[in-house]
Amino acid sequence: MSQPDRLWINVTLFDGLATAAEPMAVAVTNGLIERVCPMSELLVGEPAAGEVIDAEGRVLTPGLVDCHTHLVFGGSRAGEFEARLEGKSYEEIARAGGGILSTVRATRDASEEELYQAALPGLEALMSEGVTTVEIKSGYGLTVEDELKMLRVARRLGRERPVRVITTLLGAHALPPEYKDDADGYIDLVCNRMIPAAAAEGLADAVDVFCEGIGFSVAQCQRVYVAARAYGLAIKGHTEQLSNLGGSAAAARAGALSVDHIEYLDEAGVIALAEAGTVATLLPGAFYMLRETRVPPIELLRRHGVPMALATDANPGTSPIFSLKLMLSMACTLFRLTPLEALSGVTAHGARALGLHQQIGRIAPGLRADLCLWNTSNPAELAYSVGLPTLNQRMVAGEPA
Repeated sequence: MSQPDRLWINVTLFDGLATAAEPMAVAVTNGLIERVCPMSELLVGEPAAGEVIDAEGRVLTPGLVDCHTHLVFGGSRAGEFEARLEGKSYEEIARAGGGILSTVRATRDASEEELYQAALPGLEALMSEGVTTVEIKSGYGLTVEDELKMLRVARRLGRERPVRVITTLLGAHALPPEYKDDADGYIDLVCNRMIPAAAAEGLADAVDVFCEGIGFSVAQCQRVYVAARAYGLAIKGHTEQLSNLGGSAAAARAGALSVDHIEYLDEAGVIALAEAGTVATLLPGAFYMLRETRVPPIELLRRHGVPMALATDANPGTSPIFSLKLMLSMACTLFRLTPLEALSGVTAHGARALGLHQQIGRIAPGLRADLCLWNTSNPAELAYSVGLPTLNQRMVAGEPA
């Protein structure tokens, strides 16, 4: 082995899928993981590292991946939070002009600089808890110009902060007021103008849809998938959150990286995910904020071997929560995931939900050295406790960040 830039020794290793049974060493060179081995295999006389970090038994994990957020938005929806507590449903609020459309008005009125400054606190909160990769969706502009504005802000966040930002065009998030009675006409706009414009400027890595009774039909979403693929963009779906329309199965058949929410997913849909290799992304923050009672089909997902990712869904309306560690706890307490399943959901499976599993999400030779060292010797501690500052060191491409 050549001289590594950094060598972590005596780590309790969670590699993204499992915890090592003995103390481990991890060597990093040029921003990539070069070697992972038990301490007992480190040989006397091996080339010394530029820097040696003795973890003294602390947990080392991949950098955390938040694979579903809506961090760029204008305004606040605290009033709707109050309305829901007074008995109104999310659907009632949306049909009365609230919900997503209230954020659309505020986002359209905001400049790129205002949106950037508003998004920074949420992004930095995620980074402070170990997030090294975050997906940011548009979806609150609903015009070509305003959707591109949001995506430019998301790209800027990734340039100006030590975090990898993946951008997703969510033009088919809601029907804007200009197209109130013409959903197909709006889908024409998304497919024929919005997606081509985002692709031309290199602003989007993927395209998402909200397949729901208050969103868009399966057929309309399929049109968006075809347009996205024509421009070489990955596809994702908000599906089966409020009802079972078969949107998850349709997205899987179209090659979706992930389907997200999925509280109403049935076994036929789970089988479709398994056959396509599509990730199921769980969003307990929205489940919690909306006081939902229908839990995603965790046992079916386990039975059919569908990877389960986990994300904050950080957004102004249904999950104004900017803590991925809190999601670990919620996934365990609300959805009955094990702590290690939850931790895989924000590392290996979170990376797979973004199509990045060959680059990040695991601690394995050849992958990018996005790593987190924690002030605990037990990986379950990350899902067990909430509020304690357990992050010791956060590294992006092998460098402290």
